[in-house]
Amino acid sequence: MTQSTLFRSEEMSLIQLYIPAEVAQPCVAELGELGKVQFRDLNPEVNAFQRSFVSEIRRLDEMERQCRFFQTQLLKSEIQVRPLTTAAYRSRARSAQEVDDLEETLKEYEGRVSQMNSSYESLQRRYLQLTELRHVLRESSSFFEQAGQDARRHSIDDQDDSAPLLDNDVEQAHYDYDNVRLGYVTGVIARSRIQTFERVLWRSLRGNLYMNTAEIDEPIVDPDTDSVVDKNVFAIFAHGPEIIAKIKKISESLGGTLYSVDDSADKRRDDLLQVTSRIEDLNSVLSNTNQTRRSELLKISENITAWTTIVKKEKAIYHTLNLFNYDSNRKCLIAEGWCPTNDIALVQQSLKAATEASGTNLPSILTELTTKKTPPTYHRTNKFTEGFQGIIDAYGMARYREVNPGLFTLVSFPFLFAVMFGDIGHGFLMFLAALYLVLNEKKLSQNNGEIFKMFFGGRYMMLMMGLFSIFTGAIYNDIFSLSLNVFTSGFDLPSNYTSTESVESLPNGHVYAFGLDPAWHGSENFLLFTNSYKMKQAIVIGVIHMSFAICLNVFNHIYYKRKAFVWLEFLPQILFMESIFGYLIFCIMYKWSVNWWELDAEGHHIRNAPPNLLNMLIYMFLSPGSVNPEDQLFPGQGPIQAILLLIAVVCVPWMWLAKPFYLKREASQHHYETVAHDEDDIMDEEQRAVAGGASNDEDDEEEFDFSEEMIHQTIHTIEFCLECISNTASYLRLWALSLAHAQLSSVLWDMTLKIWFSMTGPIAVIGLVIGFSMWFVLTIGILLCMEGLSAFLHALRLMWVEFDGKFYNGDGIAFEPFTFAKVLEPTE
Repeated sequence: MTQSTLFRSEEMSLIQLYIPAEVAQPCVAELGELGKVQFRDLNPEVNAFQRSFVSEIRRLDEMERQCRFFQTQLLKSEIQVRPLTTAAYRSRARSAQEVDDLEETLKEYEGRVSQMNSSYESLQRRYLQLTELRHVLRESSSFFEQAGQDARRHSIDDQDDSAPLLDNDVEQAHYDYDNVRLGYVTGVIARSRIQTFERVLWRSLRGNLYMNTAEIDEPIVDPDTDSVVDKNVFAIFAHGPEIIAKIKKISESLGGTLYSVDDSADKRRDDLLQVTSRIEDLNSVLSNTNQTRRSELLKISENITAWTTIVKKEKAIYHTLNLFNYDSNRKCLIAEGWCPTNDIALVQQSLKAATEASGTNLPSILTELTTKKTPPTYHRTNKFTEGFQGIIDAYGMARYREVNPGLFTLVSFPFLFAVMFGDIGHGFLMFLAALYLVLNEKKLSQNNGEIFKMFFGGRYMMLMMGLFSIFTGAIYNDIFSLSLNVFTSGFDLPSNYTSTESVESLPNGHVYAFGLDPAWHGSENFLLFTNSYKMKQAIVIGVIHMSFAICLNVFNHIYYKRKAFVWLEFLPQILFMESIFGYLIFCIMYKWSVNWWELDAEGHHIRNAPPNLLNMLIYMFLSPGSVNPEDQLFPGQGPIQAILLLIAVVCVPWMWLAKPFYLKREASQHHYETVAHDEDDIMDEEQRAVAGGASNDEDDEEEFDFSEEMIHQTIHTIEFCLECISNTASYLRLWALSLAHAQLSSVLWDMTLKIWFSMTGPIAVIGLVIGFSMWFVLTIGILLCMEGLSAFLHALRLMWVEFDGKFYNGDGIAFEPFTFAKVLEPTE
């Protein structure tokens, strides 16, 4: 048994299970609780509707629908659901009788709740109608009185062009208004449609109507949508049955509800009293119905979570059973799946426990199969490593058993972040925030907010980023843009100087013990010094980081038994990288280690001025083998550069041609062995078919194509050579973001707090309070959140492109085991 490490993915085994049909359901349930087996579909050619357990799945689909119906009703009634306990989550598999009983229970509850819902809705509709009728009867009295008065008050006004056509009709002067009976339409319409209603009536009837409206101040609840709708009562008076019929059609088309009322005031008064009495009775019935319905839902709320869990588990079990083959002779189910080799004992133990719990003596048999199929990739993580591994999986799932960058991400990612974010104070604030999430992780894990879950999932990553930021901040000697004078400084200021003149700090022979000397802070050449240092530091870190990534190729080549690729691919790559950029690192280190301003006994400079390394690297290609004496870094520099340049040039055709020709030779030698291997594969397939397993669906070995391999290697060689340059330059982002972070922090300090230190009195106190508040808020919002996110994204790019791109294939298949934990995940 191999030890589980994050350096490579887990070793996987293809296992075959022979499960007796009587215990298939509890065995699969136990494996779902374990979550260590990814089952293969042994019936890929069978339609989903023709599989063995379709009827059970349909029945469970109906039960799941009923559970969703109950949850919707509980949510609508604002009833809290009892949370799922750990015991209920890990409950045993249910027998067929228990599932049948649950189905009957759900049907009974659904029938009762549906019946009560129907009764309640019909009562609500009746209540709505009576309420609207009451308002119509109440308002109609004033409408009828006003309509009668306006019908008798009629005169012709020639100057009023805005009067309705009915008022200006000359023939109306001969009408006897006492004997004319106007028709009327009364009803209720939504207040939002009243203007449209009036406009349509006016244009359709050419003004031959009298209309009055009144607002209903009581909230009207629509039983279909359970939303409050504002409505108006209307009464329309017109003459003629055709016009009345047209008014009714228009009213109904716009969603209005019509109510018939008597034109007698006494009859309307009696109807109003009767409707009011009926509303009071209906209110009592509605209250009782709602109370009964709520008590029924309260009973459901006690068990709905457990019911939903049982149904989802059972449904997942039968979906998994549909992947198996049924052996009618042995009366057992045959399953195949991938399992971590180290967990096979756990799988066997789970199968044994399920068999014993079912009370049968028929054991389940587990055998390991030998196969050439590509296994899925599974990295065993914990709550600390999970976030870091998630970064790598987002780039691409590792090929089976290849070197996993997630192990090195544990240190390199927070360190690269900290190089750009280096500040003791900012790192400490980030560390405290992450520490709070870590210490309260059990309580905070219940928070399902999308943004919060992202931060909570990366709490250990933030913890490491904060710690590393404190470390790099100590190297930069930077805490909220100020410096710490912990050790003895290496520079002293002159004793006599004024505040207006520029002075030069003189070396005192000491060396600051750790980090940047605080004497540099506030000096005129501070930015010039830190610029040069951080730029060279970025190059050194980048080249070391990429060189290490190239070296990881050796582990992949050896594991996949491609030792020849170490000489054909790795060696020319590392030589090309180190002959140019490794040499550049050496020159940076050498330049840092030499005292270029050292004087001899006569006071003359021993060495020439320090050369510019960028110009040196450029002229290394433009004039190989020769170096200007004034720009010489060390003796013998010219010949050494010529040798290194020659090595780099030789490595290019080495990378380009060696691997394709080697593969061509291997392919020609392997050609005669293929037929024998194919015959062995056919025999294995026949044996597996007799055993009841799935047919061997492995892909045929691809035929070697030399031209295609040459094209691929040409692209790879050009890409590698160009990436060595571009990726090295890409690490300069470490310098740029570190500089930007330090300058933003300094500007924020100077503009919010420092300006108040030179003042005295109450103004200074008030200014310090306001300035500190602004400084703290802006520090959290800009420097921690915005700058932190920027540094995170840039560190992510360096890990994905510059580091992973050198050795990581990322074309593997993720291990997706059958587990109830995924089945029971809450859906958005």
